[in-house]
Amino acid sequence: MSLALFKSWLFPRAATNSHYTALPSYNSPHHDSENNLPQTSASEKRSPKPKTYTPKRLVHPRTIADATIGLSDGLTVPFALTAGLSTLNNPKLVIYGGLAELIAGSISMGLGGYLAARSEAAGYQAALSEVQRMVEEDPRAAGDVVRETFVGYGFSDEVLVGLVGELVSGPEEGMIGFLMRFHRQLTGDEATAARAVRSGATISAGYFFGGMVPLVPYLLFEEMRVAFLGSAVVMIFTLFAFGWVKTALLAEKDWRVCLRDGIQMVVLGSVAAGAAMGCVKAVGG
Repeated sequence: MSLALFKSWLFPRAATNSHYTALPSYNSPHHDSENNLPQTSASEKRSPKPKTYTPKRLVHPRTIADATIGLSDGLTVPFALTAGLSTLNNPKLVIYGGLAELIAGSISMGLGGYLAARSEAAGYQAALSEVQRMVEEDPRAAGDVVRETFVGYGFSDEVLVGLVGELVSGPEEGMIGFLMRFHRQLTGDEATAARAVRSGATISAGYFFGGMVPLVPYLLFEEMRVAFLGSAVVMIFTLFAFGWVKTALLAEKDWRVCLRDGIQMVVLGSVAAGAAMGCVKAVGG
């Protein structure tokens, strides 16, 4: 029972009974019976305009995701390698092998992130060309796609007809942007060459930094057992700190959520490191 409660706390399921809170309703303005024009009272003129909601976040979620991929791999793989090499009781072999893997892994992870982001950008461009061709050649089909996209959200036929009519009669750029964002669920902000470079650099830097953390104790201590224990302690502390910080950077103010994510990073990272370390020891006999 205690294990199940601990698991449910670390890996909570998405809430299924969330309640929808309607937007505040505003009184409709009075109309002039002769000119059929809306009249605004003096209090309504003095009332300030409602403020638009802007989400508060310190770092872009995509950057945090890239850093998580790089740092988690950098912490676990070099740790497992150095831990396995430490059984040979050769400090130079541990340091040189760890540095070689760290440099090679950092370059490989960075290139993988860059190529993945470039593939994402290419996929966005292909989807954009298809949507542009449909809007230019068959506007009626584009309108049907808009209707199919929102038909399951409970809008009335009058609202759907008005929405489709506004988009079809408007400029093609509006229809294209609407279909890309709401039908294809793609945005052009992330599908750029600059985004690919940032993604690759973030993953590479995260891997290099993460790999240096478990390697530092082997540079400071000559005794392999002491160095191994120091490497394990530093890795666990770094995983916990990163899990906490990455959640806080997404504007999460509840310390319990940050604590849970920190422990989750420790659990997942330790499992991965233990599995890799076990493989190294199994191969090495």
